[in-house]
This record gives sequence, C-alpha cells and structure tokens, in this order.
Amino acid sequence: MDQCSNGVAATTHSHRDVSLQEISRRLAEFAEIRGWDQYHSPRNLLLALVGEVGELSEIFQWKGEVEKGLPNWSRDDKEHLEEELSDVLLYLVRLADVCGLDLGQAALTKIVKNAQKYPVQK
Repeated sequence: MDQCSNGVAATTHSHRDVSLQEISRRLAEFAEIRGWDQYHSPRNLLLALVGEVGELSEIFQWKGEVEKGLPNWSRDDKEHLEEELSDVLLYLVRLADVCGLDLGQAALTKIVKNAQKYPVQK
C-alpha cells in the first residue's frame, strides 16, 4: 500500500476480499486524521446514511426494472452506482463501529435467524 496525500493508505484496484474490519479500521483512521470523530455520533452517521440511500435510490428512480448484471448500463452509470453503493456501505460500517458492534458477525447471525424463520419448502 502507498500513502496518499490525504493520509490514508491507498490500494490499487485488485480483486481481493476486503474485510469489514479493514474497512472499519480505515474509516476510523480517515475520520481521526481529519478530526471528524466529534461529528460521528450514531445519530449523525445514521442521517448521513439515509441521505446516501436516497442518492442510491435516485439512480434507479425512473429506470423501471433493471436486468441483473446491468447489461444495458454505460460504464459511467455503473461507476456512479459503485460510488453510491460504497457511500452506503461506508456509512453503515462506520455507524456499526461507533456503536461498538461487529457488523460482520451480526450479519452472519441474522442469516442464521432468517434461515430458521424462513425454512426451505420441500
């Protein structure tokens, strides 16, 4: 990893699995370097997350149903979608971290609960 001018280690676009812990650590570092921790209350992060979900929704607002894989979308449209999805993920991970929750473990636990709640029909 290289150090960017913004004080956060940069990575190239590689196809490796990235853990939620790594994202959480990088976000905490990003906020700390900039003095943003004082603004990252659960409430503020939730409101920012809701705003980003709204921006994500706007991308799909007038498109109707969209095919899986987005075969008819331009590269620019897909890049815009990636950016908005990333914003949602980043705020969600930061919110969980600030609340002291292990989002990855919580998600795995929720999958198990959902499997029990919605058993496979035979």
